[in-house]
Amino acid sequence: MKAKARRCKPKVVVQDGQPVAVILDIDHYQELLERLEDVEDLQILMAMRKKPLRFRKLEEFLQEYPRRV
Repeated sequence: MKAKARRCKPKVVVQDGQPVAVILDIDHYQELLERLEDVEDLQILMAMRKKPLRFRKLEEFLQEYPRRV
C-alpha cells in the first residue's frame, strides 16, 4: 500500500487585504465534500425519523413504483 502523500497546508488568497479564496490539497477538498454529504444525509435521516411510519400494502406500492424490467 502506498503511503499517503504529505498534505499541503491550505493557501489563502488575499485581495485588497481581505481573504477571498483558499487553495486546498485535492484530497483534503474531497474529504471535506464527503463529510458535508454525510452531514446532509444525517439531516435527511433525522427529518425522516420525525415523521410517523406509514405501512402500505404491497399492491399500493407497486402501483406507485411499477417494475421497470
